[in-house]
Order: sequence, then C-alpha cells, then structure tokens
Amino acid sequence: MALTTTATEGKAKVKRKNALVVAALSVGYLLLSYLLVGFKSDQLVLVGLANALYFATPITRKFITGFSIFIVFWVLYDYMKAFPNYWFNAVHIKDLYNAEKAVFGIRDGGAILTPNEFWQLHSHTFLDVLSGIFYLSWIPVPLAFAGFLFFWNRQQFVYFSLTFLLVNLLGFVVYYLYPAAPPWYVQLHGFDFIAETPGNTAGLVRFDEFFGIKVFYSLYAKGSNVFAAMPSLHSAYPLIVLYYALKNRLEVVAKVLFTIITGGIWFAAVYTSHHYVLDVLAGIVCATTGILLFNGLIKKDTALSRAVKRLVVAVK
Repeated sequence: MALTTTATEGKAKVKRKNALVVAALSVGYLLLSYLLVGFKSDQLVLVGLANALYFATPITRKFITGFSIFIVFWVLYDYMKAFPNYWFNAVHIKDLYNAEKAVFGIRDGGAILTPNEFWQLHSHTFLDVLSGIFYLSWIPVPLAFAGFLFFWNRQQFVYFSLTFLLVNLLGFVVYYLYPAAPPWYVQLHGFDFIAETPGNTAGLVRFDEFFGIKVFYSLYAKGSNVFAAMPSLHSAYPLIVLYYALKNRLEVVAKVLFTIITGGIWFAAVYTSHHYVLDVLAGIVCATTGILLFNGLIKKDTALSRAVKRLVVAVK
C-alpha cells in the first residue's frame, strides 16, 4: 500500500493561479490574526513553513496541502482567544466539581476527595515525570502518525486528518455551549468566576521543576481559554490515533504503544489536575462521535463526501 511519486510528478510546477491563492491566504491570515489576537512570531513561522513546503517540490506541496487540515485546526484554536467562551455562557465551576466528587469521589482520611485532590495529596516523582512525558505527546503523536500515513496510505491520511478536525470542531462547540473550569482553577481560586484567568501548569509544574525547565510553563502561557476543560481533547486525540492504527491493522507493537499512550494521557489529565474524570469521559465520547460521524459521511454520496474524495486525489 506504500505510495510512490512518478517522474512526471517531479517535473510539475505551481500554476500561477494557485500561487496567487497561496499568497492571498498567507497575507489574509496574517492580517486577520493581527486584528483578532495580535502579532506573534509563530504566525510568521507558520506562513513561512507552509509557503516553503508548497513551493519547494511536488511531494512537499502535496504534503502541506494535506496538512493544511491541521493548520485550520491550529488557526481556529488560536482565534478562540478573540472570542472567549464565557462571553456566551456561564462558566461551570462548582456544579462540575460537585458532580465529579459525587460520581468519582475517593474517601481519604475521613474526607471525600475528587480524584484530582487525591493525587495532589499523593503525588510521586515517578508519576510526575511519566505524566509529563505522556502530556508532551498529545500533539506530536497525532502529527507524527499523520506523517506516517501520508507516506503509507494517503487516503487514510486524509481520513485521519479530517476526523481529527471534526473531533476538534465538536469539542469547540461544547466549549462554547458548556464553558467549564479545570480542577486546578478550583484549587487556586475556589468557585468564584474570574474572567481572563491566565493558563496554569497545575501538576505539570512538578515535571518542569524536576528537570529545571519551563516547557509546560511556556505551553500553558499560550492557552486560548482556561475555561475549556470539557471535553478533554487531550483525551480525544490519542483515541483517534489508536482507532486508525487498529483500522489499518498496524503491527502489534504500534497498537500496544498507542494503547499505552492513550491510557497514559487519560491518567495524566486527571493526575496533573488539568481535567476531571468527567472531562476525560466527555473527550472519549467526543472522539467516538467524530469517528462515527465521519465514517457515516464518507459512505454517502453527498457534496461533502465528494469534496473529501477530491482532496484525496489532490494529495496522491
């Protein structure tokens, strides 16, 4: 099922019309980003890398065309900063905390604790490091897996990428319908709503302190909205990867590895107080729903399914 490029493909040149479209999209993105979220150096990096890959060679052009699906996800996620979800609906803080305690509460020393509170009291250096490693993989693993599929089976690459985007869109909708504070927010601020609360590393700070670095501090300083804990998309991403690994019948080693990563991220999300168990379950439901919706979509002859087929042809 491996894919190869043809000799004629290597001689292909970018059409003037396509070059103008890429230029217009690049300029439009930079201008809109400046208006909505302000200028950031990573915007130039994104535009520069995308243009370099598009104009370099035919194979890199196909690569960035397919990966534009992930670029769409990143742009939408970044633009959420301009439209905080708490503008549209009340943030759930105390009710979500009480629901977590009622369903998953742990009795410890005569008190009922949420799993987050339990692990905050019973943290261990080994678990701190392990959770940090798992949490660092939540984006690299899907991107690396997408890169593998691009060179192994481009139809599955497109299907995986679009499923990933669809799951994110579903998650974003829930973010705005049900704004929710993460466990660390309650630990720091109680049940009072404080708009524009900055991101926080929570339990992941112990990973940074152990290695004397600020990797998670840097990541969470760029968070789009701290009141977007439900569903946990961190928990959804590895499940999508695992599903496509099983669907494409990859080697047993790969299946076992992705299963471990999936379970590890689910545990780390709760252990580090970034998500409740309820958030993780919602992420699992979100991923499952997105997978089922996409599979149903491509089975029907609709304008959208035909567009998916055209994208597959474009990257082959």
